[in-house]
Amino acid sequence: MTEKFTPAVAEVHPVDEKLPIPQMILYGLQHVLSMYAGVVAVPLIVGTALKLSGAEITYLVSAGLFISGLATLLQTIGVWKIGARQPIVQGTSFAAVSTILAVGTAQGGTEGLRAVFGALLVASVVAFFLAPVFTKLLRFFPEVVTGVVITVIGIALLPVAIKWSAGGAGSKTFGDPKNILLAAITMAIIVIIYRFLPGYLSRVAILLGLVLGTVVAIPFGLTNFGKITEASIFQLTTPFHFGMPTFAVGAIVSMFIVMLVIMTETTADILAIGEVIDKPADRDTVTNGLRADMGATAFAAIFNGFSVSAFAQNVGLVAITGIKSRFVVAWGGVILVLLGLFPILGALVNLVPLPVLGGAGLALFGTVAASGIRTLSRVDFSGNANIVIVAYALSMGIIPIAVPGFYDKFPDWFIVIFDSGITAAAVTAVLLNYIFNIVGRKGDVEAPIFAEAPAPMSISDEDEERLTSEGLRKGARRDYHPDAGQGHPGSVWEPRHLADRDANRTATPDQPSQPTKESNNE
Repeated sequence: MTEKFTPAVAEVHPVDEKLPIPQMILYGLQHVLSMYAGVVAVPLIVGTALKLSGAEITYLVSAGLFISGLATLLQTIGVWKIGARQPIVQGTSFAAVSTILAVGTAQGGTEGLRAVFGALLVASVVAFFLAPVFTKLLRFFPEVVTGVVITVIGIALLPVAIKWSAGGAGSKTFGDPKNILLAAITMAIIVIIYRFLPGYLSRVAILLGLVLGTVVAIPFGLTNFGKITEASIFQLTTPFHFGMPTFAVGAIVSMFIVMLVIMTETTADILAIGEVIDKPADRDTVTNGLRADMGATAFAAIFNGFSVSAFAQNVGLVAITGIKSRFVVAWGGVILVLLGLFPILGALVNLVPLPVLGGAGLALFGTVAASGIRTLSRVDFSGNANIVIVAYALSMGIIPIAVPGFYDKFPDWFIVIFDSGITAAAVTAVLLNYIFNIVGRKGDVEAPIFAEAPAPMSISDEDEERLTSEGLRKGARRDYHPDAGQGHPGSVWEPRHLADRDANRTATPDQPSQPTKESNNE
């Protein structure tokens, strides 16, 4: 009787795992709630600055949600060589806000919007085709660079969560103790859920924290139900709603510089999520991710949206929940599309008060920084080089975070690059890594700046070659000086095939290592 053989099924990586649909929807909603405020903030800021009507601003918000959802689907599911196929949430990028305002306010109103969309369209299409060229720089992103950049990403996000916890920048109640108390209650709820509830529920701790925090906020008077009655039920985003785009060379060049900045930030996010999901991103993954970024931005320019990029706060959510499936995030993309098509749903999500978002954000953004520190823990700090790289990159990255406006009197091109802590840290780390670790003398080992335990003894390449069997054969022709073997007068070099390299190193005239069978047969 022959035994029935069942072929082994290949193990699916957690990134490609498909959970039960109800779970994926729930986890996807958690991602959406974590980044919703960031998506709607940019169209609100731009629309207000360009003096658009309330209806026009609402249209921009819906378009932003709709495009963010489609971009998330493109990034997670992927089409051809577009999309990193990682659990990355795409949203409207803050990196372009200052340039968008500069271009848009020059003309104001819908005319300014058309100029912005024209510049975005051309710049993003050019950047799309340059993605493979851009990712050739990945060899300049070792762990010392990615670790410090990921750390700065988390640090850069923390002030946002802190301001939300206080009630939101510009709020009349900013700093009110009840706002901060509500943020603290939300944080406590999340910690309790993580610590005491079973596995499935602990994985939606952020979602439960946001929901319960919103319920707690009702007696505080911080939940505005009027937003639901004011929202329309359905709104379809159509191409060029504000008119055909206009094109100006200066605006296009400025926007292209912003695209390079966004590509740098997205590269850091893709590398960061690769660390979190235990599937390091290679060059093809980053290239495909950047194509999704730039392709979605070009689509956004047509459908009345702004530049799109990976949202770092969702990297923290993946790290803190342990849910690595890209299909979970894809469901988040579906929810974003629905929020864009049905503004009344967006109004429901918008019920979550900023202090509640702030409490959850402190946990999420701190986790991003912790992921960067974990990456840095694998870096060799035995010499000065990597310490200097991390020190300078952290300092440059924290300058615009700690002192906003530090570069206000610098040229615009400089501000675009260095007024982003993430980009400043990345540029600094890449340049210093190139100076210290690539063009420097690779064989030199520097004395460390800080006192530490003695480094293990090492053997030079020259001595390594001399002590191999081949080196011993060459040395056998020379007589060994009697005084050279201290304590062993009259010792003579005798070439032997030893079992391994360690045996070569430990062999002495008194304690000869055992020859291998190969040497016995010679």
